[in-house]
Order: sequence, then structure tokens, then C-alpha cells
Amino acid sequence: MWNVPNILTSVRIILVPLFVIFFYIDSVPARWITLFIFCFAAATDWLDGFLARKMQIESPFGAFLDPVADKLMVAITLILLVEREASVWLAIPAMIIISREITVSALREWMAEVGSRAVVEVSNIGKAKTVCQMLAIFLLLLASPSIFGLSKSFGYFFIWVAALLTLWSMLLYLRAAWPYLTTQDNEG
Repeated sequence: MWNVPNILTSVRIILVPLFVIFFYIDSVPARWITLFIFCFAAATDWLDGFLARKMQIESPFGAFLDPVADKLMVAITLILLVEREASVWLAIPAMIIISREITVSALREWMAEVGSRAVVEVSNIGKAKTVCQMLAIFLLLLASPSIFGLSKSFGYFFIWVAALLTLWSMLLYLRAAWPYLTTQDNEG
């Protein structure tokens, strides 16, 4: 259970409270630490999956924990950014992204219960969504006036692209699962 990929995933979860603390500290060093924590989490998100496959140590615990760690960091970061920016142009895509994550997680759980989890496996669109989402969050964290004063335009652009890809991937997952959702045998 405690192999390198699962330890990396656990570290991401442990870093979430530190991320929040440093996000609220109003200093340039704290903003850099916040950015570093997010980048470390994004990098280890990729690394833990790569190592689990390469070392052939994929586990049910890791399969459960990895998406939890990802969704915690992304959802909490989006909520913090929406609070800081107080902009409808960020609130709407954040709402779409968080809502999709909840919906697709519930769908995957339900599909696993009916023995058809593979129907809603991660797609290439989902992977593209994740890349755009991470890039957008990185740019929005970096755009803090206390770091570089960069234009937030790129961050806003990529968060909207991520939101559109989010909707698209959710619709594909729902379409794939639709036959299972509408059959009489699956009613509970």
C-alpha cells in the first residue's frame, strides 16, 4: 500500500492545508511558496501515475487516492482564486469545472457499482482539460501583482478553454454511460 506513487499522492493531500495558509499570507515569498506547492502537486500528479505504471504497482488504494488528491487541490485552488479575483469571468468556469468533477466522480462510482467502470475511463479530452486547467491555475497564481503583475488574460483564456473541455468530456462520459443509466435493471 505504501509505495512511492501512493506516498507522492498522500503528500499532495498533506500539502493542501499548507497551500491555503500560504495563499492567505500577503508577501512575495508566500506567493512563491504557493506557486511552488501548486507546481509540485501538478508534477507529482503526473509522476505518481507514471511510476505506478512503470513499476507495475498500480493499486486500488492508489486508484482511489489519486483522483481525490487531484480534485482537492484543483477545487480548493479555484475557490481561493474566485474569492481573490471576485470576478464572474472566473467564477463561472470554476463552477463548471467543480460541478463536472463532482458529476463525473459520482458517475464513475455508480458505473463501478454496476460493473461497467471502463465505460467512463479517462479520455484524451479529459487529459487535455487537465493540462489547460493546470496551466490556467498556474497563470492565475503567477499573475498576482506581488509577483510579476502579469496580465491575467492568458489565465482567463485557459480557464475558459478548460471549462469548455470540461463540459465536452462530461457530455462524452454521460453519453457513454447513458445506456446504463436508462435501463430498468439499474433502478435503485
